[in-house]
Amino acid sequence: MTERSGPGYHLVELGESHWYGDEDAADRIAGADQISAEYGALTQGLTERWGEPQVFSLGSLLDRVVSGEEVPEPWGEMSGTTDHVHVWRAGEHWVVVYAAEWGADHSPQLMAAVTVIDPP
Repeated sequence: MTERSGPGYHLVELGESHWYGDEDAADRIAGADQISAEYGALTQGLTERWGEPQVFSLGSLLDRVVSGEEVPEPWGEMSGTTDHVHVWRAGEHWVVVYAAEWGADHSPQLMAAVTVIDPP
């Protein structure tokens, strides 16, 4: 399980789909479909609680990270694993949900973050 914390934020893996070399395409699709379904259910529940999310594209943020600009965490790490996030404001916190792709096999993982650090 992936879990990271730092000053002002906490990231946690909520679900994962492992892909192995011996899996066929149908197994990979089923794993990705499961993460997609979990993502949809989570975003629906959070939307019912806090209203419509903001959807942030992280493509330009990744460009800034790659060019050497210092980007505050957890935003820098998220930009390296996904192209967009769903974000809700909950009091002083940002609640973030996204599907990350980690490792050599790029298997999807459902991730959540809570942070007091504003999106850059």
